[in-house]
Amino acid sequence: MLSMKSTALALAAATAATCLVTAGAANAHTTAAPAKPAAALPPGYQLVILPNANVPNFQRRVLYCPGSKHVLGGGAEARGNGAILVGSFPTDDARGWIALGRQIGYNDVGISVYAICAD
Repeated sequence: MLSMKSTALALAAATAATCLVTAGAANAHTTAAPAKPAAALPPGYQLVILPNANVPNFQRRVLYCPGSKHVLGGGAEARGNGAILVGSFPTDDARGWIALGRQIGYNDVGISVYAICAD
């Protein structure tokens, strides 16, 4: 009959061996997995930017996609001390992006607008 010390050592050795086999299998699986191809950009992809400008609080700044392109997404940034971006959303015709904001303690706010456009 094995002593408790021998049993503990045997159990530890078995656990270590299992961990090594599992790690080796996981590593082999990870290195064998095929690389995913980079996502293709949609035809006519273009990032359009309306640079920062100060406008009165709550005044909308609108950025339109060039030509016949449509907006896929967009965003905006409000700049200034206490500046808050109040809204950032597409135009009703999906041709551009709208942004508006306000600045606490001031009559105007800096607003930048970004649109992701494609054919």
